[in-house]
Amino acid sequence: MLEIILGGYAFLVWLFCIKLKIIPWNIKSQVGAVTGGIALAAAIIFTINVVTPSSNDVRAINFVAEIVPRVNGTVTKVAVEGNQLVKKGEILLEIDPMPYALKVKQLEAQVADATGTAKTLWQDMDSAKSATASAQAQLDLMKKRFAQTQELAKAGAGNQFDVESFATEVKRAEAALASARTAESRVTTKLEAVVGPDIASVALIKAQLELARYDLESTVIRAPADGYAVNVMVRPGNYLVAMPFRPAMSFVEQEQKLIAFFDQNELRFVQPGDKAEIALKALPGELVRAKVDSIIWANAQGQFLQSGLVPNAPVEHSVVPAQKYAVRLVQNVDAEHPEVIIPMGARGGAAVYTEKLAPLHILRMVMIRAQSIMNYLVLKLH
Repeated sequence: MLEIILGGYAFLVWLFCIKLKIIPWNIKSQVGAVTGGIALAAAIIFTINVVTPSSNDVRAINFVAEIVPRVNGTVTKVAVEGNQLVKKGEILLEIDPMPYALKVKQLEAQVADATGTAKTLWQDMDSAKSATASAQAQLDLMKKRFAQTQELAKAGAGNQFDVESFATEVKRAEAALASARTAESRVTTKLEAVVGPDIASVALIKAQLELARYDLESTVIRAPADGYAVNVMVRPGNYLVAMPFRPAMSFVEQEQKLIAFFDQNELRFVQPGDKAEIALKALPGELVRAKVDSIIWANAQGQFLQSGLVPNAPVEHSVVPAQKYAVRLVQNVDAEHPEVIIPMGARGGAAVYTEKLAPLHILRMVMIRAQSIMNYLVLKLH
């Protein structure tokens, strides 16, 4: 399109200067014509770079989840092959569940035993209360007998030996009462230590049982999202460990982000919602219609790492170029333009069309389409 405009300009120069001779064709007009052409081309280029900026660094990015088992065990089944699309929740692989199933049965038995023991605590409570009441009655009786022997001894009708004997019995009854109250308090404490509807001992084993059931469920590893597994080297018989150092496989999620990087002075008029077109090398001859989702107004050059040093000027000998800003693009999907499947890691270029000077957008449209066609070329000699 720029060539067409310059061609039209050259035609006008030829028409007015050579054909119609309205303007004399001399050294001054020749220099003026060339200067005007250069100025026109520069004005057009500088203008379209602002009102419809372009990027030569567009990337298709997918999230990748490293599949690491929660539990250790021997692989019994690998349910997927590499590069096959699976839905969220479908089984990827299975680990031998037997040790975890036995653990669940063991804890289920412990829960039943602890529940039965908890029921006997109420019987122990009744027994403790009865023992406390009996000890209290015995103490009251001994105190009464002790008082009677004291009165008889004062009146000369009793002896001092009986007084001392019942005094000892009173102390013995007081000790028995204290012991009975301690036993009753111990049972009460156990009954009052509750977590929800269960006493603490039962709640503890139930929590262990829930964890064991969760471990049992974790022997079946499912897809975290729609996507496909890659690097599926695990096979039945392999022993997996719940450590992040050696994942079982990598899972590429189907959800994708399109990120375009622009120079810092290109985005002054770009707003979320602006139309965009993307030409990817992986899709020669095709244009992906998109729109601006958001602009990430941040890059690593604006960040200082945490340290005890006072920030200083960079130590690089040469001037470091300004880093670009990232713009997130999303596909425009409708009945006429279905979603385009873009390979993960695809690279290419993009053009954004702002609301400024819409007639000039056609220049960028021609350029991005030419770039898409040029993607057919494989420029290598080997």
